[in-house]
This record gives sequence, structure tokens and C-alpha cells, in this order.
Amino acid sequence: MAIKITEECINCGACEPECPNNAIYEGGVEWAIADGTTVKGAFTRMDGSAIDSDQKNAPISNDIYYIVPDKCTECKGFHDEPQCASVCPVDCCIPDELYRESDEELLAKKAKMHI
Repeated sequence: MAIKITEECINCGACEPECPNNAIYEGGVEWAIADGTTVKGAFTRMDGSAIDSDQKNAPISNDIYYIVPDKCTECKGFHDEPQCASVCPVDCCIPDELYRESDEELLAKKAKMHI
């Protein structure tokens, strides 16, 4: 399951540098799959659609930090727990019930993004 940042976010930014997948962005900032990964060319998203990895995409949130579910692996393969949640001073990094993935799926996603 991906992690999400709730509305309780105080925009401290502690989470962003901790993410090994560069899946966390400041509110209002465009994102791309290629940011902080080794992905080149086409990338198949969790919903089955394909995008170019360098394509800049609209921010998921304009007001608070946000996590791109297609890039979030809950830090599997890097750390024992999601680092965003471990450093968040207000505990607003929580499991995103919309994106349920097994450990195997999360590790496969990690392998796809970091060759």
C-alpha cells in the first residue's frame, strides 16, 4: 500500500529528502517518474496507463506535500519502515487505502525504478 500525506501536513518538508524513490513533492510542484529514478522511456502506471518517464505531471496537491503513488514503495528494499512516516512530526504520513500492494509488488516496483 502506498503512503499518503493527509491535510494535517504542516509543510515542514522533513519527509521529502528521506524518500529513496523521490516520490514526495512539495505542494504545487510538477512530478515525473524519472525524477530520482533510473527509469527511461515509457512507464506503465498502476492503473495500466503508460506515460513517458520524463513527462511532467500536474501536482497531486497544491497546498501540502504529496506522495506519487506510482513511485511509492513504502521504502521496501531500502528501509524497514516508511521513512516519511518515521520523520513526520505530526504523523500525517499514513497508508493510502486506495493503493493496496503486497510486499512482492512493492519490491518489484522498486526494482523497476532502480536498475
